[in-house]
Amino acid sequence: MDQRLSIYRRLFAYLRPYPRQVLLAYGGMLFATLLNLLVPQVLKQAIDQGLASGSATALFVAGAIILGIAVVRGIAGYFNQYFGEWLSYRVSYDLRNDFFYAIQTLPFAFHDKAHTGDLMSRATGDISDTERFAGAGLIQLVSVIILTTGVLIAMFLNDAKLALLALGPIVALALVALRLGRVVEPMWRAIQIQMGILSTAMQESLTGIHVVKAFAREAHEFAKFDEENESWFAKRSGVIHTWGNHWPLFSFILSIGIFLMLWVGGPWVIAGEMTVGTLFAMISYLLMLNAPMQQLGNLVNLAATAGPSAGRVFEIVDTPNAIVERDGAVELDQVHGRVSFEAVSFAYPGNDRVLHDIDFTADAGQTIALIGPTGCGKSTVIALIARFYDPTAGRILIDGIDVRDVTLHSLRRHIGAVLQNPFLFSATIRENIAYGMPAAGDAAVVAAAKAANAHNFILHFPNGYDTHVGERGVTLSGGQKQRIAIARALLYDPRILILDDSTSSVDTETEHLIQQALDTLKHNRTTFIIAQRLLTLKGASCILVMDKGQIVERGAHEELLAVDGLYRQIYDLQLKDQEEYLLLEQRINQQAVTD
Repeated sequence: MDQRLSIYRRLFAYLRPYPRQVLLAYGGMLFATLLNLLVPQVLKQAIDQGLASGSATALFVAGAIILGIAVVRGIAGYFNQYFGEWLSYRVSYDLRNDFFYAIQTLPFAFHDKAHTGDLMSRATGDISDTERFAGAGLIQLVSVIILTTGVLIAMFLNDAKLALLALGPIVALALVALRLGRVVEPMWRAIQIQMGILSTAMQESLTGIHVVKAFAREAHEFAKFDEENESWFAKRSGVIHTWGNHWPLFSFILSIGIFLMLWVGGPWVIAGEMTVGTLFAMISYLLMLNAPMQQLGNLVNLAATAGPSAGRVFEIVDTPNAIVERDGAVELDQVHGRVSFEAVSFAYPGNDRVLHDIDFTADAGQTIALIGPTGCGKSTVIALIARFYDPTAGRILIDGIDVRDVTLHSLRRHIGAVLQNPFLFSATIRENIAYGMPAAGDAAVVAAAKAANAHNFILHFPNGYDTHVGERGVTLSGGQKQRIAIARALLYDPRILILDDSTSSVDTETEHLIQQALDTLKHNRTTFIIAQRLLTLKGASCILVMDKGQIVERGAHEELLAVDGLYRQIYDLQLKDQEEYLLLEQRINQQAVTD
């Protein structure tokens, strides 16, 4: 219970920055509600002083007052409606910003486990459910409470004995509405969780649509989605069933109140103990509660939806960020590019160690290559440099400064990365290349594209650099996307360049051309390369051979070949036959020249 209240209090705190709009919305609601309470009193006077005494003037005055009340109530209702809706969408705007900011700032460790479909469900469906209650819904709920209180006070002022008869049904209505809220709240929480599962299933199926079609698994995907959709519908139907059972009960309880008033109040009027106008006013007040009390069921339903929905949003907003800047973190301005790993170990949360006591130093301008079996920790080493993760032991230094002692923005400003799976935004080729440097001119963009060997294929598109690449760069081949990603990193002009298997999606010829461009760009830049092809690594200053999270060999290409170790085994599988063939071909050519 305390947790639910804290969620609502936190949600309502989003109204605090807008006191003027809150005042106008709630002021309009309060004014309109109070004016509604006057109408039965005016009708009472019209009946008792106009109809009973035959005074046409009294009837005209009553009509004019009711007309005036309608005009003023309309103006107040405008403020209530307009600013109530404004608050709803403003809360949604602020909440969505907080949610998106949290997602953007959370580290890789969070996104490794999070499901995109579930996050999208929270960002859209959950926030939409929350906005309907936080602004206009809350105002309506307060209006119902004020109106109910006002009706009870007015009824007791008119006739206390008759009001006591009506009190029972009114209290019963409120209790039924509150019970409905307690019943449906956990049901709504289950619905929101199921919607996240459903969104995840859809997102995964759409993302992998090429695999689905390649293996002719459309029927399987539909059956899987239909199962989750059916589960969502069953949970949703349960809420509708519960809510539908309560709806007729509201009208029935109210009808009991009217029956009691006519049964008891009617004889009092006949006996002259009560005026007709008073009885009419009492029944009018009770009928005035009909729509609000039925609305109360909707509002309780809305509040029950908003609580779990807001809780799911706040769950992401409150997720602790494992990658935080220390107090007093400094700006990393001038970087030469010397990178040192000192006894670095790392383990993902809840898993065994991935890295064990990694020690090496890359001097400024050197090219460090990492090679080893899949899962040996190569990509993790690279990720630690940019603080995508923090080591569980040891430290990483850039120019002698611990990366945890500098601001994240200044650290990553000096690191350019081309990750293993290149991602392009649904924008133009020019915008994708200039993503890290949006102010870059056309000449700089073209130069980066040329360096990455992307310029020629870009010009083959009808719109050249203004070609839209579609979602995730779907209109480009794997090699083309990789070269655009390389151009993006090169335009960023970092002191430390990270290439995580960045030539994995290109053919040998393109790889050779990219390698030529990178050889020029490596001047005065520290470069880390992960690749499966030894041909890419041969010219590295130092090759780190990794296995099971440890560096098992290190040295230049020729040095490692002299050792009968893992590197030599990889070489024998990949390059030995090729190099021996090239050497034999050279000897034959030389012999032909001699002859």
